[in-house]
Amino acid sequence: MTAHHIKFEKRDDGIGILTIDRAEKRNAMTYAMLAAFIGKVREVAEDDTVRVLIVTGAGGTFCAGTDLADLSTIPGETRGVRGEAHENDVWWPLVSCPKPVIGAIDGFAVGMGAEFSSQCDVRIVTDRARFAWNFAHRGLVPDTGAGSWLLPRLIGHSRALRLLYSGGFLEASEAKEIGYANEVVAPEALMDAAIAEAKRYLVSSPFSIRHMKALVYEGLARELPEHMKAHVTALSACFKSADHKEGVASFLEKRPAKFTGT
Repeated sequence: MTAHHIKFEKRDDGIGILTIDRAEKRNAMTYAMLAAFIGKVREVAEDDTVRVLIVTGAGGTFCAGTDLADLSTIPGETRGVRGEAHENDVWWPLVSCPKPVIGAIDGFAVGMGAEFSSQCDVRIVTDRARFAWNFAHRGLVPDTGAGSWLLPRLIGHSRALRLLYSGGFLEASEAKEIGYANEVVAPEALMDAAIAEAKRYLVSSPFSIRHMKALVYEGLARELPEHMKAHVTALSACFKSADHKEGVASFLEKRPAKFTGT
């Protein structure tokens, strides 16, 4: 299983669409697919022509988790984890990406699929989307660490622990009710809704977005004094940026801004 199961489309408007495409196995991830997925997100992070990333799955499924047949080729007692603890872009590639990341989620998002859904900044889901952190059924903890750190911060620790302990499903309607899903749409409307959401961000400064995303995620782990130091540094950088100058000029001249991300 190689990179051909990870597909990427770069649209002319600055929206990139990353698709997990192994529909015959419900988009279950092999090690090779995961490496290709992480590699592509790294490329997007460095590509200034991609302003917003949409992550989705083919064939009516987001991702059914790790392919256990692939996993079982390496005995558990000799199987290593895939990166060092400090390698954030290996564990949390979608959080580490400095662009807005929208999850367009249809069908099952299970195991690693649920983990990647938590790493998205915004989640637009279909009415048949189903999330499950079923790691306890396999004798594991959430495999990227998102389920044990991000998920409680997104939905509260009690709801998160209930899902983690049981491995049960979070249905689309409840996901919307508790704020995990931002929008629920019909399956045939999913990509249009995700693209419409992405276009809302294209009018904003990439320089601002990059700093805001870092402040929000890094702020989850900082005390207020440390956060305010980072805030002052980011705000000072913004004041000196070309995007700030353009943002002010476009307002005064009553025209759309032409941001460069610098």
